[in-house]
Amino acid sequence: MSFTGTQDKCKTCDKTVHFIDLLTADGVSYHKTCFKCTHCKGTLSISSYSSMDGVLYCKTHFEQLFKETGTFSKKFQGGASSNKSDQAKAPSKLSSAFSGTQDKCAACQKTVYPLEKMTLEGESYHKSCFKCSHGGCILTTSSYAALNGILYCKIHFSQLFKEKGSYNHLIQTAQKKNEAAEAATNEAAEAAPADAGAAAE
Repeated sequence: MSFTGTQDKCKTCDKTVHFIDLLTADGVSYHKTCFKCTHCKGTLSISSYSSMDGVLYCKTHFEQLFKETGTFSKKFQGGASSNKSDQAKAPSKLSSAFSGTQDKCAACQKTVYPLEKMTLEGESYHKSCFKCSHGGCILTTSSYAALNGILYCKIHFSQLFKEKGSYNHLIQTAQKKNEAAEAATNEAAEAAPADAGAAAE
C-alpha cells in the first residue's frame, strides 16, 4: 500500500501542500510559509490575520486599509511601494465624528462598521452574527446555506431537509422568526417614547 499524498494546493504559490505544512484559513489551503500579509509580507498566524475577497492582511494593515478609505481599495494590495499622490488623505477628527455607515446587520439589525463587516449576497453581517440559526455554528462564505434570509450551516440545512423531505417547514419557521423579530422591534419602538416621557417627569 502506498501513500498518494494530498491534493491540496496552496492558494498563494499553487504548489501541493503536504499535511505537515498545511494551514487552512476560511476553507482555503496555504503553506505555513506562504501565509503572509499582502502588504508587508509579514508571516501571519490564524489568530492574527484578516482577509478581504481572499486577500490576506495582518491586523495592522487591515485596520489601516479601512481607517484610510472606509472601503476595500485594490490599490492597497500592491504592497508598500506607493507614491504620495496615490495615497488617500486621512479624514479629519471632526469629519470622522459625523461620517458613518448606514449598513445594518441582516441578523441583528444593528449598525455594521467596516472592520467587523461581511457582505454576502448583498446583505451585510457582523462577523460574530454570521452563524447557523439552527445550531449556532460559526459560518464561512464556503460553509453556509441560506433560505429566505435565514442562515444555516450546510450540515444542519441538509439534516433539516432530510427530516421532512422538503423545505416547507424551514420556510414556515423563517416566517415565524421574522414575525417575532418585527413584533419585538415594534414593542421596543413603542416602549421607547413611553420611557422617555416617564424620565422627563
